[in-house]
Amino acid sequence: MNKQLQGIIQSVKPVSKERITETAHYLDTLTKPPGSLGRLEEIAKQLAGITDQGAPEVSPPGILVFAGDHGIVEEGVSAFPQEVTIQMIRNFLDGGAAINVFARQIGASLQVVDVGAAGEIDDDRLVSRKIAAGTANFLKTDAMTETQMEAAILAGAESATTMIARGIKCLILGEMGIGNTTAASALVAVLTGCSVEQTVGHGTGISAEKKLHKSRIIGEAIRLRDPNPENPLDVLKKLGGYEIAAISGAILAAAQARIPVIMDGFICTSGAMIAVRLNPYIKDYLFAGHVSQEPGHKIALADIGSNPLLHLGLKLGEGTGAALAFPVLEAAVRMRNEMATFDEASVTNK
Repeated sequence: MNKQLQGIIQSVKPVSKERITETAHYLDTLTKPPGSLGRLEEIAKQLAGITDQGAPEVSPPGILVFAGDHGIVEEGVSAFPQEVTIQMIRNFLDGGAAINVFARQIGASLQVVDVGAAGEIDDDRLVSRKIAAGTANFLKTDAMTETQMEAAILAGAESATTMIARGIKCLILGEMGIGNTTAASALVAVLTGCSVEQTVGHGTGISAEKKLHKSRIIGEAIRLRDPNPENPLDVLKKLGGYEIAAISGAILAAAQARIPVIMDGFICTSGAMIAVRLNPYIKDYLFAGHVSQEPGHKIALADIGSNPLLHLGLKLGEGTGAALAFPVLEAAVRMRNEMATFDEASVTNK
């Protein structure tokens, strides 16, 4: 394994149990019945443990959208042609996508990073960390070489580190890539041991017939590639995507810096599964923004033990569900940091 990557993985430490306990006691001194704010109190405790701060902050947030294409689309598994990835990158840069709207709503900086789009965009607003013009068709060969996979993980880690250096307190992750639900379905099936049929959904709107075709392609690809489910990097290399690898790296870097991460949907969660298997401490740094309509997303969330904050029937990607969930984290820290205690408010405590 690349020494830089190994160093990041090994440097992630457990969240602070002392801060969690301290926060739990403090929350019970606030002017409310103990536990009456439900999951907000659990979130406040988790954020204290992540940041190792008595009064954690999550603002300002930052959003990273990683883009990459997938060679497996040659097999007719997507409702949209591959050129949509480049077209949507341009839309992100021009501020016209859903994630742009929600980023403005929560005051988040937004950076789009091309790690593997099958086309070129000459635009200073785009960060290009392109490994290749899309992954290989994993029905025919491994999606990536080991060198390419590690470069993509490190590109994600370095993108997160750069954004953190600019002062963000919470990292929101999103992605764009035609064919990426196919890669995510394959990853989740292998890593959890569930059937391909359980992980495959309708993606961007494929028919029932095409969904069956998609399941067959993934099943055959898994048989041919024969990934080792005990080796997450082997699974990622053989079946993954550059944007999924970058998401894994961004999560690792954020945890290394004690920055909370809000995952978006199915694709992001598949990347999180890789990161958690590389270092089990990672799971305590993660928040699941929502649960999507992709059936494999519930399986992936259960695998890493993440309870989604929102249930809105979303299936877009881009980081939209994670951005919509951010105000819940903001509310949790404001509750902890701004509410009066019983003593301060001169309110009788039972």
